[in-house]
Amino acid sequence: MEKHQVPTVLSIAGFDGSGGAGIQADTKTISALGGYAMNVLTALPVQNTQGVRQIYDIPTQAVKEQLKAIFDDIYPDAIKIGMVHSVELVRCIHLALQDYKGTIVFDPVMVSTSGHQLIQEDTIAACVELLFPRATIITPNLDELSVLVNKDIHTVSEMEIAAQQLTRNGAQAVLAKGGHLASSQLTSLLVQQQMPTKFYHSDRIETQNTHGSGCTLSSAIATFLAMQDTLDTAVPKALDYVYAALLSSKDLQIGKGSGPLNHFHNPQKLHTYALEQSSMD
Repeated sequence: MEKHQVPTVLSIAGFDGSGGAGIQADTKTISALGGYAMNVLTALPVQNTQGVRQIYDIPTQAVKEQLKAIFDDIYPDAIKIGMVHSVELVRCIHLALQDYKGTIVFDPVMVSTSGHQLIQEDTIAACVELLFPRATIITPNLDELSVLVNKDIHTVSEMEIAAQQLTRNGAQAVLAKGGHLASSQLTSLLVQQQMPTKFYHSDRIETQNTHGSGCTLSSAIATFLAMQDTLDTAVPKALDYVYAALLSSKDLQIGKGSGPLNHFHNPQKLHTYALEQSSMD
């Protein structure tokens, strides 16, 4: 009997007991799109739909051992990196991925929904130095973009200038997310080194159920990249997926705060292909 392989996506991220963000959102997204999800836990935030109450560290050695266990067994076609909250952890992940051959999506989780900065300046600097150049694409929102360029960002033109600055500083590609723009039409833009900027527009969905939207988008991009899409196709497909997940959950009542997306609004069958075509070899 011919054996088959499935696109594998590793989420290196934090925990969300309420199920809407972090590795829970990543696992749901990857599974809903037809990939196979794996996890390496980097932090244990105590949170729900109303916010983050506390963040407990996962020992760096435990993260290192988790990564080794995965790579010893199931080689990921793509990796999504989320919450990385210490310099030691940044260095650990950087070293573990030095010889990795697949694609990496880094969602720089730096600012909470309430505007609270979640990681220290030295950790941000380490991310910029070690992880940004290694990532295939980074996916900051407006608040994170502002932190990264040390300037408040309010407009689409300012987003583009800031994203271009990040590519000049070493990032291969930047998807600047416009979900926090103060307008009825939202614009996200893809800036790649030495390529024209691509703009993606959508109407704002009036809903409080946006918890985990950034995690969902980055893991969707990683899943499409694992399926051999290019950035130019993976990004708009991921944006469409998130838009539909938001739209289908806009009137749901889950929790007392910012509720989750409906990740399984259109679940796909497991995406398989013949084993001899696997990227594992």
